[in-house]
Amino acid sequence: MKERIFLVGPMGAGKSTIGRMLAKRLGLEFKDSDHEIESRTGADIPWIFDVEGEEGFRRREQDVLDELTNRSGIVLATGGGAILKPENREKLRVRGSVIYLKLSVDQQTARTAKDRNRPLLQTDDPRAVLETLFLERDPLYCEVADFVINTDYKTARAVTDQIVVELSANQLISS
Repeated sequence: MKERIFLVGPMGAGKSTIGRMLAKRLGLEFKDSDHEIESRTGADIPWIFDVEGEEGFRRREQDVLDELTNRSGIVLATGGGAILKPENREKLRVRGSVIYLKLSVDQQTARTAKDRNRPLLQTDDPRAVLETLFLERDPLYCEVADFVINTDYKTARAVTDQIVVELSANQLISS
């Protein structure tokens, strides 16, 4: 059976960038669940949040995750909140290898400061939102993760190298 590798973690952790690099390195298909939702709906995520609310977005996300986690030979970058629904966590945990890309709130604040495509951060105090999200979501990321890699102050290439080492050491990919 071909590999299924799922990247979880907060916004700004590098899931999409690292996911693309990892997929190329391993010769696997790359998918980003947020981009998949946007391409299927013809609308960007902030618009979906405005029109359908977060719950509407989460329903769409659940459908996309159900489909993508069933594919073989894939590296999947999930949205930061994909782990909120227990059904999503179960599918991620059971269907593939889950890597939690962790970063500090300081790094996350710096990396997302100028990004206007993050509906949850369109507030007067984005750092407070990030701190709250970390406290709520970190235990859920840890719950599903086969292993955790800290991305603070690391290049995407260094993190990708570390993931390959971990996957090989744990015999989760063929060398």
